[in-house]
Amino acid sequence: MTMEISAKIVKELRDKTGAGMMNCKKALAENNGDFDKALEALRLKGEAIADKKASRTANEGLIESYIHTGSKLGVLLEVNCETDFVSRKPEFKELVQNLGMQIAACPDVELISMDDISDDIKKKEWDFENGKDDLANKPEEIKKKIIEGRVNKNLKTKVLLEQEYIRDSNITVEGYLKQKISLFGENIKVARFVRFNLGQ
Repeated sequence: MTMEISAKIVKELRDKTGAGMMNCKKALAENNGDFDKALEALRLKGEAIADKKASRTANEGLIESYIHTGSKLGVLLEVNCETDFVSRKPEFKELVQNLGMQIAACPDVELISMDDISDDIKKKEWDFENGKDDLANKPEEIKKKIIEGRVNKNLKTKVLLEQEYIRDSNITVEGYLKQKISLFGENIKVARFVRFNLGQ
């Protein structure tokens, strides 16, 4: 006997994941109506699709501005996709706006991905952590591991894709982008951004 999946739970899953209605219904059916299991299955599928599309060229897209309430903080950003068709969709514009809001909310963010971190920045962070008094008497191997952990944590605060997504704390910005790649069926990349603070 086939389990009855309500339209309400299908819509809820679609709103949460951005996946198509039929995919949501199928995921729920395959997981006996268990919302959390269906959600996880769609996430994993979306990530796999996103990873496959990551190498494809993305030259279309939008340059968009986000001005925070009070007009004292603004962000200008470029987000690329593969086709003009996708860049014209209201959902794509919404994605770019959400990313602009994310950048505005994260004052420490300077870079897009971990790949953008230069050796100079890494060295500076390493030297800073290495000079801390609490590590002075630690054995060299343990000291090295502690520094690596701290440096990695510090560097992640500077990287957009590593941030907790402001509208869903269960995923990172990278996870949010992967959901959208799965939804649109195209590679999507944040190309560049600049933050403007009034008077700076």
